[in-house]
Amino acid sequence: MALAGTLLLMSPAVADVRDGVDAWGRGDYKKAIAEWRPAANAGDADAQFNLAQAYTLGRGVPTDIAVAEGWFRKAALQGHIAAQAKYGLILFDQHKPNDAAPWLEKASLRGEPRAQLVYGTMLFNGDGGAKDWPRAYAFIVRAAAANTPRASEVQAQMDKAIPTDQRQQGLELARRYEAEAQRPELPPEITGKPRSVGMRGTDLPPSDYDPAAPRKPEVMALAPERQPTRAQPPRVRAPAPAPTAQPARSAAPTAQPARARAPAAIATSRGGWKVQLGSFGDPANARKLWGQVGRRFAGADVQYAKSGAMTRVLVGPFASKGAAQAACGSIKPCVPVAP
Repeated sequence: MALAGTLLLMSPAVADVRDGVDAWGRGDYKKAIAEWRPAANAGDADAQFNLAQAYTLGRGVPTDIAVAEGWFRKAALQGHIAAQAKYGLILFDQHKPNDAAPWLEKASLRGEPRAQLVYGTMLFNGDGGAKDWPRAYAFIVRAAAANTPRASEVQAQMDKAIPTDQRQQGLELARRYEAEAQRPELPPEITGKPRSVGMRGTDLPPSDYDPAAPRKPEVMALAPERQPTRAQPPRVRAPAPAPTAQPARSAAPTAQPARARAPAAIATSRGGWKVQLGSFGDPANARKLWGQVGRRFAGADVQYAKSGAMTRVLVGPFASKGAAQAACGSIKPCVPVAP
C-alpha cells in the first residue's frame, strides 16, 4: 500500500513545469520562465521544450532562435516528439537537410504531421539522402489525413508524378506507420518517466517551411520517372485509397489477403450513414476505384465529394453505423461516415 501511495506523488521537477504552464496560461511569462529554467537545467525534457518555445516567441525572455535551438536539441535528444519535430524544422530552415533528416524522420514515425509533410517532400526530392518515393508518399498521405495545411496539395502533385505501384507501396507503409504510432505508451508509474506537461497546440510556432517557396523543394518541378519499355505493357494496379480525413486507428494490414465476400446487402431503411472508400488527388482514380468495387455495394449510391484538392469516394446511405461496417466487408480501407 505504501508503494501505491508513493507512485501518485508528483516529482518536484514535474510540479515546477506544471506551475510554469499555469503561469504561462495566465500571461505571466516571467513567472513561467522562473519555474521552467531550474527544471530544464536539471534535465526535464518538457521544461527544456517550453523554455525553447519562450525564446522562439520572445515571451518572458528576448527572442533568441540560437538559444531556442539549443534547448530544442536537448529535449529532442531525450525523445521529446514535438522537440524532435521543431529541431528538425529549424535545421531544415537553415538549409541543413542532412542534419534535419534524422530528426524529422524520428518525429514523422511517431506521428508528428508537420514533420511528415517536410520529411515526405525531402524524400521525394532526395534532399538529405536518396529519393524514396514510396516512403515519401506514405508520410504525405499521413500528413494530409491529419489535415496538415498544404499536405493535400502536395499529395495531389505526387499523385501525378509517382507511378501507381510505388503509390500502392506507400499506402501500405502509411497504414503500418499509423498502426505503429498508435501503440499505447506504458504509464509513467511503470516507465518512471514524468507525465508530459509541455506546451501544445497554438503555442508551438510553425516552421518557415513553405513548399511553394523557390528555395524549398518544389514537387511540381519534378517529372514522373520513365517506365521501362516492354514487349507487353506492364499491368497497372489501381492505387489503394488514401487515408481519410481522420487518421485510421486500425492495425497494420495482414500478410495474407482477406477472403472475398458476397456483395453486402444494403439496408432498406434510408439512414444517413455512408462509408468512405478513399480520397484521391486525381478524380479519375476515384471513379476507377468505384468501377472496381462498386459491385460489392449493390443498391448503394456513390458520391464523388470534393474536399480541397482531393476527391472523396462516399457510398450509401445506410441505416446505421453497424450496417455501414457490414457493407465494408473485406474492403480496406473502408470507413463509416456519420450523417
